[in-house]
Amino acid sequence: MDVYEDHWTWTARPVRPQWQLALRFAGSVVWFPVVCALGLGVAAAFLVVGMFAEVITAFSSKLENRYLNAMGGALDRVGRLASWCVSWPELRHEGDSEYYKARVDKAVGKWTALASAPVEPHKPKPPVECAIPLRAYRGVGGWYVAEVALAQGWELRPTDVGKEVRLWWSAASSGA
Repeated sequence: MDVYEDHWTWTARPVRPQWQLALRFAGSVVWFPVVCALGLGVAAAFLVVGMFAEVITAFSSKLENRYLNAMGGALDRVGRLASWCVSWPELRHEGDSEYYKARVDKAVGKWTALASAPVEPHKPKPPVECAIPLRAYRGVGGWYVAEVALAQGWELRPTDVGKEVRLWWSAASSGA
């Protein structure tokens, strides 16, 4: 396995205290709906502005690209407001490595099924790259994601293991 960073970064994250997770979960119950409403508001505002800007973007692809980048950046920033939130499964299964192994197996299996699907005419090609988020492998570490993925035919991509493990479907490069 080719590791791009120090091997200590690929190990499981330390178990967070239960009281801290409980406080985060309580805050998440209140904060997450606010973030969702804010995200819908930002998306609606960009949609309304986009309807008026449609006349200009018909003549300028540069403006269209900048508009789409601005919309994507704004929605990403809104999404990061909820990055500290804790879900109910995370609260219940913190420190349970078997739960996280099953979660990684399911995520990599899903991406493998999508990537190995045959190409259908007039349909989008199957994905050849994916990212498994930290939330899926927190209790087992990025090394487990790499082991499962390599066994299913994936290759590692340059990765920030503190956020996600990026993978490339190796069969795509062989022309299969």
